[in-house]
Amino acid sequence: MLSEFIKQLRNKESFTQDFLASKLDISRPTYLQIERGKRDLTVTEAKKLADIFGISIEDLIEGRDTSAVAEIENTPKVGKEKTQIRISIPQKNLEKFKEVLLYLLSKVGGKPNVGEAVIYKLLYFIDFDFYEKFEEQLIGATYIKNHFGPTPVEFKAVTQDMIKKGELTMVEDKYFNYPQKKYLAVRRPNLKILSGREIEHIDNVLVRLSDKNAKEMENYSHEDIPWKTGEKGKPISYESVFYRDERYSVRNYEDDL
Repeated sequence: MLSEFIKQLRNKESFTQDFLASKLDISRPTYLQIERGKRDLTVTEAKKLADIFGISIEDLIEGRDTSAVAEIENTPKVGKEKTQIRISIPQKNLEKFKEVLLYLLSKVGGKPNVGEAVIYKLLYFIDFDFYEKFEEQLIGATYIKNHFGPTPVEFKAVTQDMIKKGELTMVEDKYFNYPQKKYLAVRRPNLKILSGREIEHIDNVLVRLSDKNAKEMENYSHEDIPWKTGEKGKPISYESVFYRDERYSVRNYEDDL
């Protein structure tokens, strides 16, 4: 049933019923009727939910979860075959991801605005700005275009692995009455894995963007060419950074002439 599928997606993303009700511009009791199968979705509501969950409206209606899932490389697959896009994380990229995340948290993780949603966008600009400036990957994560902006597919697999190993902890919090997931570093980042150029680059992104709240980061990322030209629910192309306008471009192309 569609109502059960919506509840399944909500639990998978750890969204509250209040949160989804606010996004649909309805009350929580009205939203509860949807999850209980006592009220049908309008077309507008279905489109909004599909965007929020990062799937097409057709997949939502037919109960197909085609959102992307990341796996740490060499992790055995168990159970029934799933329909999600699976993205493996090579060990080298996994280690880089961990240290960049720990470094980011050591610098700005204590700010009240820096929850999971803001971290997603900071990692996106760290990765895409670096690629535009140097034509090289820093983390090289895969970012999916969804309703809230670029989302690093590998994030959940990496953070779950770090929490399991005691490198990271996650706490549920609130920021201006909105639910917020905050991540706290348990250990210091291993800066030997990051070059001086990479650290300087990360610092520049954090200085520029880390004071923005989740909504400001969402709006800001939505105006960046890579996100604007991407396809909903699909990976965003790194190559599109070379078509950025002057508001977002971080490279002086005149120096290349």
